[in-house]
Amino acid sequence: MLAAVDRWQRRHPTAAFGVAVLRKFGGDRASSHAALIAYYAFLGLFPLLLAFVSILGFVLEDDPSLQQEIVDSALARIPVIGAQLGSEVEPLTGSAVGLAVGLAGALWAGLGITVALGRAFDAVWDVPRLEQPGALRARGRGVAMLALLALALIAATVAGGLAAGGGIRPWLAALGALAGSLVVNALVLLAAFALLGTRSQRLRDLAPGAALAAVGSLGLQAAGGWYVAHTIEGATDTYGAFALVIGLLSWFWLGAHLLLLAAETNVVLAGRLWPRSLTGELEPADEAALRRAAAAARRDARQLITVEFEATQVDDDAVVN
Repeated sequence: MLAAVDRWQRRHPTAAFGVAVLRKFGGDRASSHAALIAYYAFLGLFPLLLAFVSILGFVLEDDPSLQQEIVDSALARIPVIGAQLGSEVEPLTGSAVGLAVGLAGALWAGLGITVALGRAFDAVWDVPRLEQPGALRARGRGVAMLALLALALIAATVAGGLAAGGGIRPWLAALGALAGSLVVNALVLLAAFALLGTRSQRLRDLAPGAALAAVGSLGLQAAGGWYVAHTIEGATDTYGAFALVIGLLSWFWLGAHLLLLAAETNVVLAGRLWPRSLTGELEPADEAALRRAAAAARRDARQLITVEFEATQVDDDAVVN
């Protein structure tokens, strides 16, 4: 049965491409990288919220009504945490200690995300360990990526405010917001692929994965909204806290897997690493993938790695070397 499925998928390019992406994903142990990315993302959320609340208290100290408006519209959407913040009787006040702790924690977690992403992209692109950046260089790229992400978020917020205040019809505003979110996500993901990867790649090699991840991220956002509406909002504070933690971790875990699957898609397309065999026979794409994986273990400039394959009988008339 496996041989029949293997023959079928190798004859159909779309199926063969999907199998090749999944095989590359498993061979790179990308799921382990995704778990580390999700860990740092989860840790970074709460210091970021702390910094946000502190900044809100400083900037809008003389306008409690606007403070409450922002809390009700933004923070209150976060179950349990938002309810606690929204129930405050006193207006929010800026805290220098809270701001410092929040910013430090968010920066630490943010750099952890970018470094983990860089390591994952290097594994996906089979970059030899010899060429991978050191700790300082990797964190320097991370700071640049975080700055770019902050600018993108500010631009998206300003654009959303202009659209909301411009008298645009609701359905048109919703369509514009969806298109704008898709474009911004795609550009940010394209920048992440280009900036955090060690090897310079052509934009056309990175664009398919960025588009795939941008569309997938909208689906994840919709799934997250459904989860909150049907699971968390009606729960008590105790059970809502458990549901919130499980939901956030799952959302970050799925998002990290989506991002690395998009990166694997770029690699398979750029290297034409399909079709792949499921039965142990070596297709040319299998040999190419194995050569790339062996070269990725190179640690020293004087180290030479060669890969040879034993002759394997495929059928009565064909031999693969």
